[in-house]
Amino acid sequence: MTPDILCIGSVLWDIIGRSPSSMRLGADVPGRITRLPGGVAMNIAMTLARFGLTPAILTAIGRDAEGDELIAACARLGLRVDHAYRSDDLPTDRYMAVEGANGLIAAIADAHSLEAAGDKILAPLADGALGTVAAPWPGLIALDGNLTEALLSRIADSPLFAAADLRVAPASPGKAERLRPLMRHPRATLYVNLEEANLLTQGCAETAAEAAEALLLRGAARVLVTHGGQPCAEGTQGAGVITATPPQVMVARVTGAGDTFMAAHIVAERQGAPRAEALARAIHAAAIYVSGDIGT
Repeated sequence: MTPDILCIGSVLWDIIGRSPSSMRLGADVPGRITRLPGGVAMNIAMTLARFGLTPAILTAIGRDAEGDELIAACARLGLRVDHAYRSDDLPTDRYMAVEGANGLIAAIADAHSLEAAGDKILAPLADGALGTVAAPWPGLIALDGNLTEALLSRIADSPLFAAADLRVAPASPGKAERLRPLMRHPRATLYVNLEEANLLTQGCAETAAEAAEALLLRGAARVLVTHGGQPCAEGTQGAGVITATPPQVMVARVTGAGDTFMAAHIVAERQGAPRAEALARAIHAAAIYVSGDIGT
């Protein structure tokens, strides 16, 4: 069965410590620690699956015990992992974060195996499994910024991605500038927050709308810029910028919120929603996600 969308990037174990208390540097508070399948590509794929789509994942997963567990978890969630690159000598990647009532306190992303695998994860797009140079994949691709800058640059010019509807998200502000080569891709939509947008433009926009305008001026074909609970924006070359304001909710979690926003927007557009409606549906999905209950 042909997948509805390809999700390319990090698939790993999320180890998240959450507390309902506000936290400061050096805080030691009660809370919950969970280990769940995560990573940008994984979070997007899981949300897409909840909306009824069938995503396939292109990533690197080790042939270790954690990797076998992760493959099994993906299968239970309805995600296709038959095209994932399984490495004999690279461990399965991990992400660790601490969150409090005042948001993300700190996080460390160990995606070194994905980076080391390089373009091996893209083999199914060239060997006929999902496409070839002569007949590239023609559908949706969600791409995350955990890939190396060199690989993202090659993807920007690769004929394997020439026909794709490419949706791109940075893994974090620290990796946002890796996406700069993709700003020239004529079929790419960038999903970034205000900080990431300013890093890409080397600007100091104070609102999502200003940041979207700056990205369009730098040559981006289409962008979506979020700003927490402040108005977010969608900008398209030749069609200008529109904005919408998220509903006010109690924030219980933040890791994965941007991925949920992106996935919901993709689904809305796939169902034919116009610009304003697709943006509103993405905001609503993200608001529901961040207001999820949290244990003590």
